[in-house]
Amino acid sequence: MGDSMTAMTIEAKLFAVTIDCAEPVKLAEFYAKVTGYDIQYAEEEYAGIGDGTHTILFQKVPDRVAPSWPGPDKQFHLDFRVADVEAAVQEYLALGATRPEFQPGDGWVVLADPEGHLFCVCPERS
Repeated sequence: MGDSMTAMTIEAKLFAVTIDCAEPVKLAEFYAKVTGYDIQYAEEEYAGIGDGTHTILFQKVPDRVAPSWPGPDKQFHLDFRVADVEAAVQEYLALGATRPEFQPGDGWVVLADPEGHLFCVCPERS
């Protein structure tokens, strides 16, 4: 066959990110409020939110354990841009997020959602 550098690759189109969690509907409701996305599907085992372009799905995994932070167990995190970081952080804390003591930088804030998944609240680009 030909050189592997010239071989075609079937391009994949990302259509969603799926987050394992204990309570899909509750987590979908949390992130719908954070993002302004619509709840597109909500069942006990599976829920999803989206805006027509981006989709976040939530799949029930009853025994999931949140990673320690800071620590090597973190597998991913979501980043969100907001107009006012501190105001957004206060709103998200009121929705059930928590603010870990360890914060790795200035200008953005690391939060954990109600099930311990980490996400960053970042300022809009200037």
